[in-house]
Amino acid sequence: MMPIIVASILALAICIERGWALRSRQIAPPGLLPEVWGWIRNKQLNADKLRQLKAGSPLGEILAAGLLNSRHGREIMKESIEEAANVVIHNMQKYLSLLGTLAMISPLLGLLGTVIGIIEAFMAVTGAGMTDPTMLANGISKALVTTAGGICIAIPSMVMHRFFIRHIDNMAVEMEQQAVKLVDIVHGDREVDFQVSAP
Repeated sequence: MMPIIVASILALAICIERGWALRSRQIAPPGLLPEVWGWIRNKQLNADKLRQLKAGSPLGEILAAGLLNSRHGREIMKESIEEAANVVIHNMQKYLSLLGTLAMISPLLGLLGTVIGIIEAFMAVTGAGMTDPTMLANGISKALVTTAGGICIAIPSMVMHRFFIRHIDNMAVEMEQQAVKLVDIVHGDREVDFQVSAP
């Protein structure tokens, strides 16, 4: 049971950490693109603003990469955004492979514990003689607890793993839409379809 307990603690810690780190408002703050457009329109975009934008959020990091290379043309700007987006999405997926691994190995750890427990139960019965069949049944029932424990960890871990992967996919689509809007706005291919909030 000790490896299963350790796996459960790790899975819970990852779920809490990723749940906090992947909040939608932190990944792609609402109103960020209108704010950036306000900087561009009012000629306030400078190195300090770009640093502030890059450090503020993952979406800001992507937009800052595009703005930094906007003077080199549309294609270079898009390439810069794609490169930054790859890094951002990779960082958003941090620890999720470990969570998926824990979801997969927890039932196997439980099954291993059950097999070992059943072997020990049969060895105890063989050593003492088959005088009390309830002793064997008792040993087997205790051994099955590890399988139940492994499955109880695997199910929520797998659910949360799938949830986080889906959430990251949704956020990636949202960030891509914002980045494409920025490219079109900077290069004059799109009408501005939002209102810049007053400072």
